Amino acid sequence: MDGVLNSDVSLTSRSGETSAASTGRRPGTGPYLDEVTGRGGAHTPVWFMRQAGRSLPEYKDVRGSSTMLEACFDPAMTCEITLQPVRRHGVDAAIFFSDIVIPLAAAGIDIDIVPGVGPVVAQPIRDEAGVAAFPELTPDRLVAIEEAVRLIVAELDPAVALIGFAGAPFTLASYLIEGGPSKNHEHTKSLMRSRPELWNELMSKIADLTTVFLRAQVTAGVDAIQLFDSWAGALTQRDYRELVMPHSSRIFADELVSSVPRTHFGVGTGELLGAMSEAGADVVGVDWRLPLDDAVSRVPGKVLQGNLDPATLFADRSALDADVRRVLDEARRARDLGARGHVFNLGHGVLPSTDPAVLTHVTELVHELTAR
Repeated sequence: MDGVLNSDVSLTSRSGETSAASTGRRPGTGPYLDEVTGRGGAHTPVWFMRQAGRSLPEYKDVRGSSTMLEACFDPAMTCEITLQPVRRHGVDAAIFFSDIVIPLAAAGIDIDIVPGVGPVVAQPIRDEAGVAAFPELTPDRLVAIEEAVRLIVAELDPAVALIGFAGAPFTLASYLIEGGPSKNHEHTKSLMRSRPELWNELMSKIADLTTVFLRAQVTAGVDAIQLFDSWAGALTQRDYRELVMPHSSRIFADELVSSVPRTHFGVGTGELLGAMSEAGADVVGVDWRLPLDDAVSRVPGKVLQGNLDPATLFADRSALDADVRRVLDEARRARDLGARGHVFNLGHGVLPSTDPAVLTHVTELVHELTAR
């Protein structure tokens, strides 16, 4: 795999950026950054995946008739949507409003986000010609993304962290190869196993694209990043280590990306947590299927993120509170067993029909129960 890891030229020289000192990032303070850097904050920090949008009526108002792609490339709209859950819930981090396919669209790939379906690719990539035609993403195509980050940073309370966002190479490759969402990933796995050299060429190009996308966000001022591998749970550990992990590792190892705290998260990845933690992240997200005090043995020495079941937000208040307390108790035991910290979150994203008042309540409860 050495050829995969070293096949590209330096992204630092490509983009013209030299170090984190050239970014617009604020001095790192506040509960989230204190926790993920090992300093420990005033309380356990809280944020929710997919908190920007989906369940908020003000999100639906500002989106109006705009498509998802239009919203993500509109700096003012992206800024407003990113800030809405911070204002409403009092969370400790804002997640940059985006979608995992935004860098693909920015590079010029014909892709759409179809309501009720998800990302749909006009021409799936399944052969040499498709891989050869895969476009390079250059920083000049991300002006709107950088402007959105700068607008958010200008308005965001310095104690609230801004987390940048990108999809991981395997998940992006799956959409590109399948042509859209897939339950079995049959075309993806077929290419991965039958044509490993072609697979690695495509994954290397996607890793370059993802790195450019994250670098733009860091340069503009995000405080941390999260790499989201939605479909990694479909993989065996062998395939993940040999054919996926090297590409994610190269993203995390980039000089500029690695200048901020890095989180890695996947769905249904309990058996892959050890390998995913080795990819280079500082924080490892755990979905709701695995207790945090079990997860710590698979990812020793890392900050854990998670892991309330999103469906629990629909339970009655006493059951919900009991589950929040359980997650916090498991996190305390995980710390005793070697975890460096805990960021309270869901085990996946906020469901669209979630009552926003429940998210506000959970935030306040976690802050109250963990005040130090």
